Amino acid sequence: MIKVLVVEDTNSERELICDYLREGGYSVISACDGKDGLDKFEQSRPNVVITDLMMPEMSGLELCRAIKKSILGAVPVIACTAKKQDLDRFWGMKQGLDAYLTKPFTRNDIVQAVQSLSLGE
Repeated sequence: MIKVLVVEDTNSERELICDYLREGGYSVISACDGKDGLDKFEQSRPNVVITDLMMPEMSGLELCRAIKKSILGAVPVIACTAKKQDLDRFWGMKQGLDAYLTKPFTRNDIVQAVQSLSLGE
């Protein structure tokens, strides 16, 4: 089963993403900020990570860079963010993001992004 780590500081959005993924048949781990996300990433070794970009303690881009520097750096990282500007998307992809979703999102947006990045699993 494909394991997805969801890192989101807003409880309602984190739970919504987790619910969508569970309904899609994925195993889900969640974290409330980037530091917690990095700890859970190292412990659980997920197949895909979905992260918000604007979080306290450690931003989603900082989390992405830490993941990409790790020995598990090939794990895809998806941003799910309110930052909608083309420059934000460009900068995020330059920092190592594998996909960029903007809020508001749909169930299909989330599940299709994970599915497309985990096909090789």
